[in-house]
Amino acid sequence: MATIESKLVEMLTVPVEAAGYQLWGIEYVQAGRHSILRVFIDHENGINIEDCAEASRQVSAVMDVEDPISTEYTLEVSSPGVDRPLFTAAQYAAYIGEDAKVQLTMPVAGSRNLKGVITSVDGQMLTIKVDGKDLIVALDNIRKGNIIAKF
Repeated sequence: MATIESKLVEMLTVPVEAAGYQLWGIEYVQAGRHSILRVFIDHENGINIEDCAEASRQVSAVMDVEDPISTEYTLEVSSPGVDRPLFTAAQYAAYIGEDAKVQLTMPVAGSRNLKGVITSVDGQMLTIKVDGKDLIVALDNIRKGNIIAKF
C-alpha cells in the first residue's frame, strides 16, 4: 500500500468507525488536477446512499483539518460492492475459495494480471490458483485486487 494511502487509513479509521461503519479500504488515484480519493466503507447490514453521505461528511471534516493532500481531489465514498476490492491480508483470507483478479506491479509467472482462486494467505503472501497452478504473490506486489462477482 502506498505511503499516502497508509497515512489516510490511519487518519480516517477512527472517524469512519465512530460514524458506525468499517473502513474497508482507500484508493488514491493521482491524475494531475483530477485526482480521486475513494473511501470504501462497509457495515454488516450493507451500505446505502445515506450511509455514504454521512461517512463523506465525517471524512471531509477530517481531511479539511488535517489537509494530508495538498492538491485538488474528488472525494468518493461508496460500499465495496459485489466485486469488492481487497486491501489487507485479512480481507484476502476471508475470501479463500473465491475467484479473484489481481494486478501486480512486478510480473509473476510472466504476467502482471492474474485471475484465479484464492487458496491461502500466509502472513503477507497470497497463494492464488491460476490455470491449475499455485502462484505465490507478495501482497506488497499487488497494485489492485478484486473479488470476481458470481451471478
